[in-house]
Amino acid sequence: MRTTLAYTSARILLLVVAMILLYLVGARGILLLALAFVVSGIASFVLLSRQRDVMSGALMARIRPAQPLQTRWIERPLPEKLRRRERSQSPGMK
Repeated sequence: MRTTLAYTSARILLLVVAMILLYLVGARGILLLALAFVVSGIASFVLLSRQRDVMSGALMARIRPAQPLQTRWIERPLPEKLRRRERSQSPGMK
């Protein structure tokens, strides 16, 4: 949770810095917002890659314990009724 908050805060800070710099250059209105989002997006892609990796690792560590439950559900065999229906709908049989 803390890594996500740190990454999100850094992204917002980059957006604000980009807006201030573009305002000083002379961008105004919707152009200011559009350029700020583009510039901060590119800057965060380059500058925050390490934080993004740390955040994704922390999120994956939280998600990984839930995977065995999903796998068990997927590997369960089909009931006989569904297997018969599947056989009757196969392309080779009419």
